[in-house]
Amino acid sequence: MRAFNGKTVAVLICLASTILVSGCTDWQKKYEYLDVEHQNLKGRYERLQAEKDQLAGKISQDQQTIEELRKQIDELNKTPAEATGFGKGYDVTFDPSAGTITVTLPDTILFASGQASLKSATSAPLDHILSVLRQKYSGRYLDVVGHTDSDPIKKSPWKDNWELSAERALSVTRYLIERGIAPDRVRAVGCGEARPIASNATAAGKAKNRRVEIVVHIR
Repeated sequence: MRAFNGKTVAVLICLASTILVSGCTDWQKKYEYLDVEHQNLKGRYERLQAEKDQLAGKISQDQQTIEELRKQIDELNKTPAEATGFGKGYDVTFDPSAGTITVTLPDTILFASGQASLKSATSAPLDHILSVLRQKYSGRYLDVVGHTDSDPIKKSPWKDNWELSAERALSVTRYLIERGIAPDRVRAVGCGEARPIASNATAAGKAKNRRVEIVVHIR
């Protein structure tokens, strides 16, 4: 075997060095490329995570909005009696412009014909109304308003319908005061036949006109 001379060895060494240096350069370029790709992927991940968080926040807000709208729809679908807290079975009207809630009770629930004293010492409808007033409208001013039909007084001891309506309003007012309504927060009003809500030409209309209203001033 022929021996390598010094020049050959030197050439081989240079060639090997060139290959090693070239290989290192390639690996450095690959590392730098991968590092750039890693940073790009990291940036995309962080952006996607931020977008995910924003989307989650928006979904939460949308869910709250939907829930609020659902509650508003439920409130709008309620009858005035339900919305004001008096419950089904009560004749309740709400007048936003006047700021009043009016609960209307027909006279037959409270009084015998031509009488101004309550039928009994206790009244379930009045007690229910009183409970709602305490729970939801404590401290509000109240008007208790008596009304009659247009038939003139004949057999009753009252001078006229004005007196009858006023005495009936007083009976209900006293009932409320005796059970805790502050006297300075309630007043009794008699309107007689002056404010009908139906025609007095029919028996049904007259029955509607004979009533007591409890008016709650909510502002």
